[in-house]
Amino acid sequence: MFKQNHINSQVRGERDASNKYETIKLGLDVHADSIRVVRMIDGATPQPAQKMSPKDFLIWVAKQVPLAKKVYSCYEAGPFGYGLHRQLVALGIENVVIRPQVLDEYYSRVNTDKTDAAALTRRLDAYVRGNRKALSVVRVPTEAEEQKRVASRQREQLMRELQRVAAQGRSLLLSQGYREKGVWWKLRWSHLQSRLPEWLTKHLEVFRTVLQALQSQLNEATRSLEEQAPEARPRGMGGLTCAIIQREIGDWQRFKNRRQVGSYTGLCAGVSSSGRSTQMLSVNKCGNQRLRCALVVMAWRMLIYQPRCHAVQKWRKVLLNAKAKASAAARKKAIVAVARQLAVDLWRWQTGRATPEQLGWEMAA
Repeated sequence: MFKQNHINSQVRGERDASNKYETIKLGLDVHADSIRVVRMIDGATPQPAQKMSPKDFLIWVAKQVPLAKKVYSCYEAGPFGYGLHRQLVALGIENVVIRPQVLDEYYSRVNTDKTDAAALTRRLDAYVRGNRKALSVVRVPTEAEEQKRVASRQREQLMRELQRVAAQGRSLLLSQGYREKGVWWKLRWSHLQSRLPEWLTKHLEVFRTVLQALQSQLNEATRSLEEQAPEARPRGMGGLTCAIIQREIGDWQRFKNRRQVGSYTGLCAGVSSSGRSTQMLSVNKCGNQRLRCALVVMAWRMLIYQPRCHAVQKWRKVLLNAKAKASAAARKKAIVAVARQLAVDLWRWQTGRATPEQLGWEMAA
């Protein structure tokens, strides 16, 4: 009897190997030391979640490839980057990285790694079947694009750390009755030393040493980015701003129309509409925050250096407060509109859809 059962199991194994599943879908909840995975075979009910180490998961997922004609997987973008995505693609799996989202749709207050992985699997199933709005897919940059982007983002981290430590020094001074503004640790340091008690100066020296090191690294990072910026750029678009925008965009060709460009900047107005009631809201900020900040900085500079720029001319009177009724809110809306239009103009220029002359630009080089 045991021998007959063993033979039957071998036959079933050979049959399963010859008749592959149509699809296998894997929803992944990724952590630093573990991965929760829920598997769905064809259109069946998702299987119970499994917990594996990253190493064991790669071994297990490689065994899924020969079992089906196509294997799909997805996980949320986060601090783990795109290394796992590239490993899955190398194994022949069609993986998508998606925007982080609330997976507890009904707010049942039951949110675990298991439920998240199961929800991702169900949404992946709908996505594979043709519902492209089931997942908000994130574009995965190339390794070269990612390496360039790290340089500009590291500079931003250095700047924020510099501001944080400087604020700690000002906080210490304020706690002892001394109010200082700005960069207290530079030119004003000699003046501060002459009127501060020795014990306070000693503690401030700790912050000052760290600040000097951060400032040195920040200056070097800024200089490197400015040197790598292309010389052919509009007047008012500094080397640093140009480098940041280019690195955050990656590839201008990935945008098919101006709406996609505007959406990626997060500078589009929100809308609340129901029935006959329609209300325009502030910008949705759903796009790239670093790109958005760089575009606003560029917009203010273009206002000064590019008076004939088409994007600036429409809002020039409002931004320069030439109209008596131009309030701060109106100027803020105007600069957002200019920044959004500049993003579209940069896309048109970089993809050959328009020349600088057609955009009303004066080039720096």
